[in-house]
Amino acid sequence: MNGPLPGADTLPWYRHFWPWFLIMLPASAVVAGLFTLYIANHGADDLVVDDYYKDGLAINRQLEKKQRAIDQGITARLQFTGQSVSVQTPQSVVAGELHLLLSHPLEADRDFDVVLSRISEGLYRGSLTQPIAPRWHWTLQLQAPEGWRLDGAVQASDIGNVAID
Repeated sequence: MNGPLPGADTLPWYRHFWPWFLIMLPASAVVAGLFTLYIANHGADDLVVDDYYKDGLAINRQLEKKQRAIDQGITARLQFTGQSVSVQTPQSVVAGELHLLLSHPLEADRDFDVVLSRISEGLYRGSLTQPIAPRWHWTLQLQAPEGWRLDGAVQASDIGNVAID
């Protein structure tokens, strides 16, 4: 008697449920691993610094600039109105322009620079490219070899007529 035994299943293996079920278990683990890898690469934590050594070396230069601002008695008052920012400084600041870096507390891709032009003695103004909210960090500096630097955080009282997100 040639042929299948009585009662034997004559369907090929790929037509049965159990082989596919057993293949899908490790296949789903591979897909989940690839998806996790994608999330890890595209949602990288901005708080982790890639080149911490160079950042560490730059800290001394930043501290020198901060100390220079303290020694010269330089302070700043920021006011955000609509799509502009105004900065009031002491009369001793006579630069043609200042640079303001606005940093989002968590998302580095939302950081941006604003060039502030001198409007009058001790008053500088620039245009914002996006709205900001309280708790954003700001750095105001004079870009010169003997420049200075001020740091702070945007307070709710600094913002007027601006959409807070």
